[in-house]
Amino acid sequence: MRDVRVKICGLKSPADVAATAAAGAAYAGFNFFPRSPRHVTPEQARALALVAPDGLCKVALVVDADDATLDAIVAEVPLDMLQLHGHETPARVAEVKARYGLPVMKVIGVAEEADFAGLLDFQLVADQILVDAKAPKGAVLPGGNGLTFDWRLLVGRTWLKPWMLAGGLTPENVGQAIQRTGARQVDVASGVESAPGVKDAARIAAFVEAAQGVKGGVPILR
Repeated sequence: MRDVRVKICGLKSPADVAATAAAGAAYAGFNFFPRSPRHVTPEQARALALVAPDGLCKVALVVDADDATLDAIVAEVPLDMLQLHGHETPARVAEVKARYGLPVMKVIGVAEEADFAGLLDFQLVADQILVDAKAPKGAVLPGGNGLTFDWRLLVGRTWLKPWMLAGGLTPENVGQAIQRTGARQVDVASGVESAPGVKDAARIAAFVEAAQGVKGGVPILR
């Protein structure tokens, strides 16, 4: 069994947090993007963070948030990490990390080889990198769209920092995704829902079980 760490993103209720912890996930994600069906306010996220058990990493997902927005979130919610899911530059990533003293995960949207340009600059300032399927043109959401990308683009890449795979993952395909990419961390939102923004405890458990049950660790070239 591989030591794969799982992030369940877009939690909205104490039941979601409980299901995430019971399944053995490592990260609980709270989405602060107002246009998302998974959006929570700082006050709502605080209540969820306070019922999270010790050891469950609490992550705030934000999209091109300014300092005032981040100030309000960090002041209200006991967090362990910030996830920047917008068009933030490496300089902005460094600013956020310095201002709040929290680890920062930067999301990179990928659809083709060219999307990896500049990745090194982000690896030099972020604590982790999340590789997600690039949102299609005109999409309302930068992520959580249930889309995959060509996992072969990740084969053979080396990373300076821990990285996480996202984009259209489900209990049914996460094992294959891990085998093909060698990912040691995976992230899911829509893939464990019964409806947009509505988490399904059984699918959360199935996702974590599928991810952590993958044997081996050598990416498959095909």
